[in-house]
Amino acid sequence: MTRKQRFEGIVGWFSENRPVAETELRYGNVFQLLCAVILSAQCTDKRVNLVTPALFGRFPDAASLAAATPEEVLPYVKSVSYPNSKAAHLAAMARKLLSDFDGEVPSDIDALMSLPGVGRKTANVIASVVYDQPVIAVDTHVFRVSHRLGLSDGKTPEAVEKDLEKYIPLDKRAVSHHWLILHGRYICTARNPKCAECPLTAWCREYEGKQKA
Repeated sequence: MTRKQRFEGIVGWFSENRPVAETELRYGNVFQLLCAVILSAQCTDKRVNLVTPALFGRFPDAASLAAATPEEVLPYVKSVSYPNSKAAHLAAMARKLLSDFDGEVPSDIDALMSLPGVGRKTANVIASVVYDQPVIAVDTHVFRVSHRLGLSDGKTPEAVEKDLEKYIPLDKRAVSHHWLILHGRYICTARNPKCAECPLTAWCREYEGKQKA
């Protein structure tokens, strides 16, 4: 089976059976989503959703967060992974939003990546979820699932991103990130993937290899 055929089969299945797929992070506006995505790095969305109500209650916008020190932010994020660095990133990010972008979260990928704590994955999430740009954010779930399915052999998230964007139609790219991340979170898990429950085995390279073994 060619890579193109795998993409066609997998995108086709998701399009028909999971036409709507969205982030599981809870947020009320783009600023809150940016904070939540920064906090979600190497941390579960479930954990982030537990801490953000109090965080957003205390710091509802960029101005209030920019006025805070990392030490003031820390108690609100102490239960997420790497709380000290994330508290510092959030405060610095808010200050740069005010100084460089008038407090508004930019839509441009490079502008987003200029913000403290924002890498390419985070920038792509904001660009696709909020601004509907045809980009695909590659996190650990997307990276793993793409390799197992045979959609990419890229050694870096950027290489996987290029492979996915080469074969996935423009109008499907924003939702494709959610398809793959949710599939990796609940079916194609890092340990003990649930192949017996997987609807994508007909196009999965790893499953195909297991059947031949």
